[in-house]
Amino acid sequence: MNRFGVTIAVPRGALLDGSLDALDQAGIGTSEIRSNTRKLLFADVGVVTMRPSDVPTYVEAGAADLGITGKDVLMESPERAIFELADLAFGGCQMVVASEDGPDKAAEALARLGVMRIATKYPRIAAAYFEETGRQAEIVTVNGSVELAPLTGLADAIVDLTATGVTLKQNGLVVREQIAPVTARLVANRVAYRLKAEAIDELTALLTADADAQAAQA
Repeated sequence: MNRFGVTIAVPRGALLDGSLDALDQAGIGTSEIRSNTRKLLFADVGVVTMRPSDVPTYVEAGAADLGITGKDVLMESPERAIFELADLAFGGCQMVVASEDGPDKAAEALARLGVMRIATKYPRIAAAYFEETGRQAEIVTVNGSVELAPLTGLADAIVDLTATGVTLKQNGLVVREQIAPVTARLVANRVAYRLKAEAIDELTALLTADADAQAAQA
């Protein structure tokens, strides 16, 4: 167990390297995690690795005291009874509305039919966004390459996460609207935060030190 006495759920995938860098910064050694891509539980340092979408589930249930996951995951599961403690300021992306380059087929469908069809891996985020902006949208949930949906006629547009826009461009899509910026966030189990507040506050300060320094210089 790490010196803070907490268990931390860390996301595999795109946020893993940034998460491990943050843990190193806080004095939690990650060499074993970096060298073992198949092992999931690292009890010696109090870290468990998993899919980003599973982090809120483990933290809410108390299987982990803290977790790191993307803001997109938190936006898509707002019912989770967890505390969002800090923006860790890495893994920056944008949640966007995108469609085929050229005439905006989603806008055309909305004008012609009063409703547009949107494909996405984030049905709650998409539904909430279009409801908030006063537009009728039929949400189609897909789990694979969402960029394919407009190209095959499944949908008029997509809602998806993009970092560089390269994948969208390669598939002939352009960003029409930006919904929200997305970065890695630190979350906590509610009970653990009460019982281990001092340790968690110290760890949070260490994990966010670089982000705070960069903000101060900006």
